[in-house]
Amino acid sequence: MELSNYIEHTLLKPDATKEELEKLYEEAKKYKFKGVCINPCNVKHAAIYLKDSNVKIVTVVGFPLGANLSEVKVFETQKALDDGADEIDMVINIGELKNRNYDYVLSDIQKVKRMCGEKILKVIIETDLLTKEEIIKACELSAKAGADFVKTSTGFVKNGIGATAENVELMYKTVSSQGLQVKASAGIRDKEKALALIKAGATRLGTSSGVAIVESR
Repeated sequence: MELSNYIEHTLLKPDATKEELEKLYEEAKKYKFKGVCINPCNVKHAAIYLKDSNVKIVTVVGFPLGANLSEVKVFETQKALDDGADEIDMVINIGELKNRNYDYVLSDIQKVKRMCGEKILKVIIETDLLTKEEIIKACELSAKAGADFVKTSTGFVKNGIGATAENVELMYKTVSSQGLQVKASAGIRDKEKALALIKAGATRLGTSSGVAIVESR
């Protein structure tokens, strides 16, 4: 197993500097990571920096709360794609999911997926804030909306656990028959956890510890 093929090398902290981002890009190229996951304001620079590589540029929409209006998420998506993003990770409207306003949640995802077209859309459901039943429902809505992945976490929930093998397995069992994949993110800091999440069904890992994971013996 080539762990590097699973990893989206991630830097989403608000105070990320140009030097830190360029270090991220260089590491992604060196270790042949699947992609980098960065904030929207950095996509254009990343597209220039990584233009001669196979590293995917992944960015986030409605991040980290998911509470933006759908129209704003659509605009963010359009701008990110115009700037060179290859994949979009959007946060669902968590409050509306908990309100059982499923039509709204479905429409929110559908609108972003229509803007994505053939580009990959991952739907961040924020498992730390959901019950098991809500996780299943969020996955079902994502599948119905035409998303390509469901994703565990933003990494921005205070005292959040992040990705767990239990939740990844639940998500995988819910969506795999419908052709969706699972991205695990947040709290993935070592090879042991990375392998456990892959065993549970994850095909992507969002982590800022990619170098440590692949260099681990």
